[in-house]
Amino acid sequence: MAVLLIQLPPEIVHNILSFVDPDTLPVLQKTCRYFYTFVKGNSALCREIYCHTLDEPPSYDLDWERELQDVLRLRRICARKGTEKKSELPFVFNTATRLLKNASRGGTRQARSVTYPESRNASLLTELFESDENREAFLSRSFLFERARGRTNGIQNPPQEDHQQSAKLHSLFGMPLLKLGRTRSSRMYPFACSKVYDLREYTEDTRWGPFMNDGSDRIDWEKVEAILLVLRNNMNNKGLDTFPIFSNFWNKAFGGSWPRSYIPWPEEQERSELELQDPYNVSGTWLRVVCFLDYNDFFSYNFPIGDHLPDNIPRPALNTGEATRLILMKIHVTKIKAPGESDGQDHPVVHFEGFSRSLDGSWDENADSDLRGTARMTPEGEVRWTTYSIFSGIERWKSEGIQLGGIQSARGVVGNWFDKDLDPHGPCGPTAFWKISDLEPNSDDQQVLLHDFLPIVDGYEEELDEEEYLDGLGDILLPVDLEINEFFGGDDD
Repeated sequence: MAVLLIQLPPEIVHNILSFVDPDTLPVLQKTCRYFYTFVKGNSALCREIYCHTLDEPPSYDLDWERELQDVLRLRRICARKGTEKKSELPFVFNTATRLLKNASRGGTRQARSVTYPESRNASLLTELFESDENREAFLSRSFLFERARGRTNGIQNPPQEDHQQSAKLHSLFGMPLLKLGRTRSSRMYPFACSKVYDLREYTEDTRWGPFMNDGSDRIDWEKVEAILLVLRNNMNNKGLDTFPIFSNFWNKAFGGSWPRSYIPWPEEQERSELELQDPYNVSGTWLRVVCFLDYNDFFSYNFPIGDHLPDNIPRPALNTGEATRLILMKIHVTKIKAPGESDGQDHPVVHFEGFSRSLDGSWDENADSDLRGTARMTPEGEVRWTTYSIFSGIERWKSEGIQLGGIQSARGVVGNWFDKDLDPHGPCGPTAFWKISDLEPNSDDQQVLLHDFLPIVDGYEEELDEEEYLDGLGDILLPVDLEINEFFGGDDD
């Protein structure tokens, strides 16, 4: 005799329903009173459906029914046609950022150049934001995009919440949208460049970094967005997007843009007692990109003859071209201190030291230096990185940045570099760096070793014949000159 589903023991019904798609639950609840009562408020069932569908979150202290309902609502919003869904930006922002905070952690690297795990949460968001309509509705709503569309009166008012939410979501998306509009005819680069190189953005209250101009150390996500746009444009022009170590972050949506997404390599590490106390996982090898204008162009742009432009009026779009430098940083923890009164109190301040070496064929005396700096929490819970470049024992350049995605995010740090003495005449520019490997056990962390380069060339050797690859590898092994022009596109345009 056939047995109805509702006649089965509750634990069996629970087990069956735990494998249904979340979209099925609302429909199921409408079929009969039994299923409505069974599903309503069933936190254990919602938890199992969530974990079967999405990443298992780091904490189980969640309202599981609400989490599922919000995911369903997010799907429905993104499936809508038309412009009305733009009003849903606050909900989309909150739900998307919550999904990223609960994304997958740990695991093993699929390749040396892939420093973060696969994530079902990130895959869902990637699918939702594949649509041009959704990108326009939620990822391109900042003042920068409104300016590019010609929809502003030219006055840059104090940051608006919807502008900041869209800019943060766009920054976490990780693939800066370089073209605007259905025909992709409008370029965002000149507008982003005008913001990044405008010296009026660099003040004592902004720490000369990507922070609000009020001394609060809150992140100005529209600055971060502009920096990412400039960097991606320059990386593409230099041909770096052919390298997996770049494309895995800059050409992949939400690539590692969540807390603790970085996967160590090598897996078996011998960490010192000091490093075990470091919550930021500082020690290791980091890949850095630095961009800058010719100083004559920079000065002419910021100090034109007869300049009376008010501070709330952006400077004209800038499209003069930049130089791009690739730098390898190798750093290690030196001391750990309690946070200061102006810092976030969740984690200590970690001090580090190390060195940097140029990676491309364009010799630049500013690329090779000693380094020191700190990683700390801001009052709003973001990770702030400060670095100093040191020449002959004297600090010369400084950078301020934030870790995109949160603590130990594989996406790395994005920010600004500038003169250590905060010279009001500059120069300054954008920079980013992300971790590619950890310190090899018992290795000399005062030298660049083959181990440090393997993540950079991982996957690229398949595109070279054996002779080209060995020639390039020979250049990589040089500990000082490090001229690997074959790999990094040669001179700047």
